[in-house]
Amino acid sequence: MSDIALLPSVRAFLAREHGLFIHGQTVPSQGSATIPVRNPADGQTLAHIADATQADVDQAVASARQGFASWSRSSPAARAAVLLRLADLLEAHREELAQLETLQSGKLIGISRAFEVEQAAHFLRYYAGWATKITGQTITPSLPSFAGERYSAYTLREPIGVVVGIVPWNFATMIAIWKLASALTTGCSIVIKPSEFTPLTLLRIAELASEAGLPAGALNVLTGAGHVGKALIEHPGTDKVSFTGSVPTGIAVGQAAMGAKLTRATLELGGKNAVAFLPDVATDKAVDGIIEAGFLHSGQICAAGERFYVHRSRLDPLLEALSQRLGQLKVGSPLDETTQFGPVANKPHQQKLAELFATARAEGSQIIHGGRIGDGPGCFVEPTVILAKSVNDTLLNQETFGPVATFLPYDDEDQLLHLMNASPYGLSASLWTNDLGKAMRLIPEIQAGTLWVNMHTLLDPAVPFGGIKASGIGREFGSAFIDDFTELKSVMIRY
Repeated sequence: MSDIALLPSVRAFLAREHGLFIHGQTVPSQGSATIPVRNPADGQTLAHIADATQADVDQAVASARQGFASWSRSSPAARAAVLLRLADLLEAHREELAQLETLQSGKLIGISRAFEVEQAAHFLRYYAGWATKITGQTITPSLPSFAGERYSAYTLREPIGVVVGIVPWNFATMIAIWKLASALTTGCSIVIKPSEFTPLTLLRIAELASEAGLPAGALNVLTGAGHVGKALIEHPGTDKVSFTGSVPTGIAVGQAAMGAKLTRATLELGGKNAVAFLPDVATDKAVDGIIEAGFLHSGQICAAGERFYVHRSRLDPLLEALSQRLGQLKVGSPLDETTQFGPVANKPHQQKLAELFATARAEGSQIIHGGRIGDGPGCFVEPTVILAKSVNDTLLNQETFGPVATFLPYDDEDQLLHLMNASPYGLSASLWTNDLGKAMRLIPEIQAGTLWVNMHTLLDPAVPFGGIKASGIGREFGSAFIDDFTELKSVMIRY
């Protein structure tokens, strides 16, 4: 088969002169610098985006402060209605947004449709449901009465203010929706800075948000390089930053936020996620689990499995079956609906993976399958399986964020738990077994903020998601986001 035909609306959007989205409309940057957005499948330039200036940042923050003044006073039901209309619009423009996402990120078109757009609409509806359910508490104080007076107290949940959302390139639509929906649901306004590699879908979604009835200023989008995010974090007019990205960048973001003005920060970072197979799992089921955990979207998921632990007695047949399965994958254009494995998202990331493969070879790790990058203009990287030489191997400790599964055998469950927990990170992990009782006993011993059993990477908006240790601060989804996007105010009355 061949690539699907691009919609006329997609071609028209790419042909535009792309500006910034400020106060409900697309406006040109106050500077002249631009950044090319390239298709990782073929290296071709799709469009140019503005590299926002400090003046643009000031304008967007001023708009967000004005938007906050009105949006925070809107009724919860009105906020819910806007988010629901936006969800409907995402679905109505599903193919347009999915094609834009695949073009800019290299994501398979089926994943763009199902995860980026359909799941984003699902999350929007979930957050909309919370808008009318954010409540405080009534409290009866125990203060003594001196002259017959009595006391009552209560707490309120109030929106924090202007939120800065910094979105990574791996899921540019869905993660942006998590941030804007949680902020808008609670009555905050938000300025989002997408990755310079994948900004196009969010610029289009901002237009759809205005069509859905979101007032001017409640959502602003600034494109550009890293200096834009830094300027937003340190701006005196912003009140909170919500960041998703790598651990080193997240630490820098947190330090900048605290150093500027004690700005609150929610940091959803990466990690070195462990995947463990107990000996009772059949080889074919284990192979399915490894591909689900480590190779979806070429492993470019913060929660993806990277460290794989298999009982020594099962290791050799499993690696052989996995190599055979990976060798059968159809690699090609992500716009071809029959493609099973596409490129990574950008050239710098492809080069990083090439350097990690060189490191693995230098350290004596055994590359069972793959370990090479493509030599064409696209950003292709072979799905790779590595058998580590020891627990000290770089690829067992450094996040790859790519289609790389590194294996190490274990001999007993005590050793397995030690290996799984021997990491400074703790975002996610998964345990695979047919013995539910054993799984329930092991779950409390595994150090991860999100833990799956017989599944990996799948998320539901009702289930909080986030990490422990160096993998982040704060939680997404469930009711957890309310604590991150609202102020808790206590009120006490004597009467």
